[in-house]
Amino acid sequence: MRLFFIVFVGSGIGGALRHLVGLVSLRLLGPSFPPGTLAINVFGSALMGVVIVVLSMRSGTSHELRVFLTTGLIGGFTTWSTFSLDAYSLCERGEQAAAIGYVLSSLVLSFAVLAVVLVAARCFG
Repeated sequence: MRLFFIVFVGSGIGGALRHLVGLVSLRLLGPSFPPGTLAINVFGSALMGVVIVVLSMRSGTSHELRVFLTTGLIGGFTTWSTFSLDAYSLCERGEQAAAIGYVLSSLVLSFAVLAVVLVAARCFG
């Protein structure tokens, strides 16, 4: 039950941060393309890489902290469902090229940034 609460709190914080980034990007860039969700998922992937490497370097890190940061905070911050809805909405508006670009850039950038962070952190850590 304790881990459940830890994930609950982390997810709440991550979700609130995701909402804030979404609001700011909507105000700054408008609703025509979902840059907030793209930025959230790419940054979240980079953050996951950093956290995984940092936690693996510290043997004394508690399981609770690992679960809070990865499943809770980062899991609550990043969002597959919003990504899917954004891509569908672009298609529905007839913007197929933007939808394809959004899907490809989200997947490729998120994966690439995670890989680069993991490799760099292991090389320089």
